[in-house]
Amino acid sequence: MKKVIIVLFFLTIVFINKEEEEFIIPEDAIRFRVIANSNNFEDQATKVEIKNNVENIVKKDLLYIKDKKEAKNALNKSIPQIKEMINNYNVSYDINYGNNYFPEKKYKGVTYEEGYYESLVVTLGSGKGDNWWCLMFPPLCLMEDEENNMKDVDYKFFVKDIFNKYM
Repeated sequence: MKKVIIVLFFLTIVFINKEEEEFIIPEDAIRFRVIANSNNFEDQATKVEIKNNVENIVKKDLLYIKDKKEAKNALNKSIPQIKEMINNYNVSYDINYGNNYFPEKKYKGVTYEEGYYESLVVTLGSGKGDNWWCLMFPPLCLMEDEENNMKDVDYKFFVKDIFNKYM
């Protein structure tokens, strides 16, 4: 009986310490990033407003696109409208669609690896504030808003499903 208890104890320890498998986003994704001017309340609020407005501008085009080439064309066509929207704010900005650096991020069991990725990056002012970012293609950030109460495990499966659908 003692042997059974000891074996069960060790199996429990191994099971508890087992790392959860992580899902890594493929390099073929298109990312989106907004970098705030600073971390003061007003600059962070402006970042969030601009992020929301950019998502609204591109959402109608990106939600139904099935490949990266179409997504890239849609994003490039949206840049003039994005600039027009940002011009309504009292902030200097830079918009770059191309290969941009992203630090590693882990979010709800999904690893977004560090590196240079095809992306749309909006830098507000000096760009010294905290940033917000997600995936534009597959349209993860556009769909995640609709699924805002997901648990970590559900989120990871959601991300895998989106990639299986689009990639």
